[in-house]
Amino acid sequence: MAAKEQGAQSKGAKGRSGMRTALLESKRTPQRSRPAERTTQPIAGLARSPRSGLKGWLRGLFGRIYGLKARLIIPYVLLTLVTAMVGTFIVTRLVASSVSERFYNQMYEAGRVASDGMVRQEEVHLANLRLMVFTQGVAEAVAARDGDSLQEILWPLALNNNVDAVSVVGLDGIEILTLARDPGSSRYGVYKGTDYSQQEIVQRVLAREIDEIGDKFAGLVHTRFGPYLYTSAPVRDSRNRVVGVLMVGTSLDGLIAELKSQSLADIVILDQEGRALATTFVSEGTLAEDLALSPDEIPEPGQTVVRDLRLEERDREYKIAYAPLIIRQQPMGVLGAALPSDYVVSAEATSRNTFSLVFSLATLAVIVVGYAISQSIAKPLLKLREISLAVAEGDLNQRTGMSRSDEIGDLAAVFDLMTFRLRRRTAQAARLYQETLQRNKELAEINARLQSTQQQLIQSEKLAAVGQLTAGIVHDVKNPLAVIKGLAEELSEDGVVSPEVAEQLRTIRDNAARATRIVTDLLKFARQSNPAMQHQNLGDTVRTAVRLTDFLARKNGVRVQLQVPERGIDATYDATQIEQVLVNLIQNAIQAMPDGGDLSVRLNADEQWARIDVADTGVGIPEKHLRRIFDPFFTTKPPGEGTGLGLSVSYGIVSDHRGRIEVKSKVGQGTTFSVFLPLKQPAAAIKER
Repeated sequence: MAAKEQGAQSKGAKGRSGMRTALLESKRTPQRSRPAERTTQPIAGLARSPRSGLKGWLRGLFGRIYGLKARLIIPYVLLTLVTAMVGTFIVTRLVASSVSERFYNQMYEAGRVASDGMVRQEEVHLANLRLMVFTQGVAEAVAARDGDSLQEILWPLALNNNVDAVSVVGLDGIEILTLARDPGSSRYGVYKGTDYSQQEIVQRVLAREIDEIGDKFAGLVHTRFGPYLYTSAPVRDSRNRVVGVLMVGTSLDGLIAELKSQSLADIVILDQEGRALATTFVSEGTLAEDLALSPDEIPEPGQTVVRDLRLEERDREYKIAYAPLIIRQQPMGVLGAALPSDYVVSAEATSRNTFSLVFSLATLAVIVVGYAISQSIAKPLLKLREISLAVAEGDLNQRTGMSRSDEIGDLAAVFDLMTFRLRRRTAQAARLYQETLQRNKELAEINARLQSTQQQLIQSEKLAAVGQLTAGIVHDVKNPLAVIKGLAEELSEDGVVSPEVAEQLRTIRDNAARATRIVTDLLKFARQSNPAMQHQNLGDTVRTAVRLTDFLARKNGVRVQLQVPERGIDATYDATQIEQVLVNLIQNAIQAMPDGGDLSVRLNADEQWARIDVADTGVGIPEKHLRRIFDPFFTTKPPGEGTGLGLSVSYGIVSDHRGRIEVKSKVGQGTTFSVFLPLKQPAAAIKER
């Protein structure tokens, strides 16, 4: 068996040796074609210029002895230490955060439980109020301000339903009767004459207010026998008239003591000004001031404010979470829940020390293992690093020269094969890249010529059609129209014709003038005059176009808004032609608003283009017509109101300026035409024109 294993190892070694031999042979072929390069090109890291003197010799000696270990182990150690410290910090923070999160959740839950307890107590008040208000004889006694009868009726109800206090107030806000139970007993004290007219819950009942919930109101009231949670309700007679107010209350001191047992936290109740009304903290002289909040600190609905509190007598740290006290969907004050926070600090410290020790031991073990590994692989890895740097710098003729029978030897052989294939594929990639660049350039030129030819063909077809039409009618139509118009004007001015005939002559003259304008538009469209390009301020042209159409806009009840930057926008263009385009667009917009509307003319620019927007709030253009609006003789205006050549002429002018026109429209909402003009015209294009 041992002989078989030795034979297998020998066979594997021979296989690896054969693979490396084949790889070296595959690289010798291209190297033989460049013998000079083989002899003059040094291998990076192995052949260096000799250092002179003792200093150079010492650097080389210490570099060979200690440089390898230092380069491998020092970064490894530093990385391990940093990882350990970061891991320790993160884990301890996570544990601390978990402890803190549980603490805060418990504190918020305690506040929620206390708030729910207040709401439940208010619901008990409502039940007692309904019982007392509708008890027979109560309304009559309140109307008569008969305190003795009220005491006789209400005392059994208050005693049986465990009510802390019940108060009856007249229409003048003065107390008729109050039954308040003494703390810790079932005896009730009787009080009269207190002025409750300034209490909100009394005022709102006497004012006959009814909110979204009903005609009952709740609030925190500071009475002669302490702070109470009161709920008020109107007392009505048989005619449904309000004759007084009945209030049922619960002592806050007793209520928060019960809430503390339910929430397992100390409870604090503040009024809407932030002053402490009641708390389960006792025997601290300055505690009320410590628990109070300034007006800026009072939380809004949905907000929670957390504060730190230290009690000297108890020698403990607390955290208090304050939240608005909402009863009957109205803020009544502020409710705070407090828990001791000293155990959180203790838990964080214990977790930090434990995890720090664990990570320290793990770090030491990793460093020792890493040092041992670096000793076995340092030298071949450093050599591979040097050769890799040379290959990265562009020298693809490098060889490792390693002959080892382990995995590092296999790595060196594969590295040599990789450099050989990389050298071959780099040459192929360079050749393909040059071919791709050349083909892309040719395709771009062909595409540009194709687009230019396509635009020229489209424009040529349009111009050919209009040119043929114009050539056929210009002499045969325009001159007779001029004769007809002149004769009609002459006959009208002679004064020898009747008014009816004069009116008909004016109709003939107007229609002849309209026909003349149509022929003139045809001539303008067919002529395609070359623009006179000049570098000038585009804002002045926009203002001129708006000024020329101002009368037409005012006549049709159109409000014009002009937005032109104070700082001029300079461009190279023919001012007369662009002015013609803008006047045509503005006139079209005004005509699209027969009942008046808003017209906005805006000018702005970016680095390459100037943009002019003409936006109206008119009838809009149907989507099926948007593709044809720039065609000659196409118009959506009623017969007799347009030739269908204005947008075609404008399109030709903007195209001659190497610009474009875009249109967006929604039926019933309006239309926006956008004219884009290049800020700079090519010198060759200007010369061509």
